[in-house]
Amino acid sequence: MKRYERFVAIGDSNTEGLFDPDGHGGNLGWADRLAEHLAAHQGAVLYANLAVRGRRAAEIHDQQLEPALALEPDLVSVVAGMNDLLRTSFDIDSVMGYVDGMLGAVTGAGATALTFTFGDPVPVNPYARVLRRRLNAINDRLRATAARHGAVLVDFAREPIVSDSRFWCEDRLHANTEGHRRLAAAAAEALGVPTPGPRWNEPLPPRPRKGRREFIAGELDWARQHLAPWVGRRFRNESSGDGVEPKRPDLTPLGR
Repeated sequence: MKRYERFVAIGDSNTEGLFDPDGHGGNLGWADRLAEHLAAHQGAVLYANLAVRGRRAAEIHDQQLEPALALEPDLVSVVAGMNDLLRTSFDIDSVMGYVDGMLGAVTGAGATALTFTFGDPVPVNPYARVLRRRLNAINDRLRATAARHGAVLVDFAREPIVSDSRFWCEDRLHANTEGHRRLAAAAAEALGVPTPGPRWNEPLPPRPRKGRREFIAGELDWARQHLAPWVGRRFRNESSGDGVEPKRPDLTPLGR
């Protein structure tokens, strides 16, 4: 297995690790958990996480790529595009142009690039059905782009288990702690890094269907707590990442 000494993660909220609390007022997330897998297997790893919630592909490219490469990494995770997908101004050629540029820059610098496709959101949020065509188009382009640059691709879109709502937060946009554990284990597997426990795509047991009344109450609660604030930010041209800085801007050691 190839050894990775310097791992840098760039991206948005899921790479930042939102909704995976570390028990000390911060967040872990799949990238932190992947770094822990690397450290456990190798003995140590230097790790930085430049991801910031709300960032779109252009912002990740313009704000995070250069600082990431300046750290001279040998592994860089690049996950971008979901915040673009949710905008009415979505332009797949623009978004994938930035993703292509990031993957090309990483591999051109001699590092391994790691990226993901996006799982089907409809089982988690039925209102996302209108976005399915966009998502499929992004995933098709991601597969081709990753292959062209020799990036390591975790093809979550082809794993139905990713769309189990029990791996996602109540906002239906972010992975929960179990979801982040699974994402990290999948990334580790793609890199050839062993992880403890069952395989990451081990399915959960079936659960009872919700009754109509429970379903409607849940939808109303979701709209009030999560959809309305998100729409409000869009109208005000605000981002959840306004004023937020990267949580781990420099390479720091994990392991011995």
